Amino acid sequence: MPAWPPTTRVGRLRDVLQLRFTPLFSALPPATLEPISPNNPGKRLAKVLGYAAVRLVGNMFKPFRNPEQLRGAVWLYVVSQNNYDSLRFIKEHRPDAVLLAGQAKQIGRYNGQVNRLSLRRKLLYYWQLPLVFFGLLQSEGRRAWRFFDLIFNAVGYYEVYCRALRHYRPRAVVFANDHNDDARALLLACVAEGVPTAYVQHASVSTNFPPLGFDLSLLEGQDALDKYRHCGPVRGQTRLVGMPKADNFVRQRNEQPRVQRVALATNTLDDTAGIEAAVTYLLTEFPDLSFTYRAHPSDLRRFEALRTRFPQLAFSDARQESVFEFLQRHDALVAADTSTHLEATLLNLVSLYYRFGQHGVADDYYGYAAHGLVDRAFTLDELGQLLRRYVAHKPADHYQRAAYYCATLGTPDEGRSQQLALRELDAWLATTAKA
Repeated sequence: MPAWPPTTRVGRLRDVLQLRFTPLFSALPPATLEPISPNNPGKRLAKVLGYAAVRLVGNMFKPFRNPEQLRGAVWLYVVSQNNYDSLRFIKEHRPDAVLLAGQAKQIGRYNGQVNRLSLRRKLLYYWQLPLVFFGLLQSEGRRAWRFFDLIFNAVGYYEVYCRALRHYRPRAVVFANDHNDDARALLLACVAEGVPTAYVQHASVSTNFPPLGFDLSLLEGQDALDKYRHCGPVRGQTRLVGMPKADNFVRQRNEQPRVQRVALATNTLDDTAGIEAAVTYLLTEFPDLSFTYRAHPSDLRRFEALRTRFPQLAFSDARQESVFEFLQRHDALVAADTSTHLEATLLNLVSLYYRFGQHGVADDYYGYAAHGLVDRAFTLDELGQLLRRYVAHKPADHYQRAAYYCATLGTPDEGRSQQLALRELDAWLATTAKA
């Protein structure tokens, strides 16, 4: 395991892009990888040129004014809508906290509600591109060529964030993401500039993630800690606080004695043909059940064939409806590799693991089936058998399967994870972070 934090430009960029250089990322299905990094070299070049024109040059001429004071504040850094939902309870508690993101980062329905860190000077650091690219070419080989566009995008984040930290001197930075390139760059910048860092886990983690490098990490349960220990040395303090974003929902657990409403959730890994086959099977075999389909917010597929063929199939827009609001309307979930399984189980939904398609990536990615959180079906017939069993009877204590993943389950702090996390965070800020 190399020393951390890295001290060279190449080492820093390698850390920023850690997840992109894993075998798992390279093995993603073409349909999943294409929007992130096109397989065609010409398309990758076009993407680089588009990024340069729209982001690097465009940001320089795009004025913005932050509605809140960033200097001396506790920064809550978000890279997605889910991150925002996971950290806003801190904003509601602390008057010195501000939610913020990179200048052009897309935060879904919260785009207009976050402060922004300027990336106007990012262009000035592209003189180092040849140096870092050839350095990564030596360490990563063909993957450096394959993901040249991602390397290009990541250049300069560290330097502009170091400059921002020196200018604003935040009291601390709290993250909900530990592996996106801009979040990794800000973490490294915080270490370099002596700014304290904390991490609030926002979703289930995997053993492909970077090692924990925060001063304080508030994790949901033993599962997360065990996986991070597998990733490498765990730095700083760790506390198991449950799932803060679930507090307002676990008090309203599903008490239906049998399954009548089924949620179907997919992500970009799931094959279109496999999704259509599963939907066709379920709606044909279970005409008396209601089904709602929800694609991942980053999935651009429209599934018009499903809408046309099955007018009785409802749809949920992940960009507009939170995952807990979605799950509250159902008694069971069918999905493949998504942390929604854990959220569903906490709400006492029956959660069934079924892979839509035959891709060879990320089988039981989060280990939910291996640890008994979910029931697994390898075929549609097996999925039907499991669903029939729960249509007949859904256990009232099904949610207890989530104890390994959520530390507060069955304790006096159940449903009070936000309070527990805030106590830990306030105490840490009082003793560790610089005023």
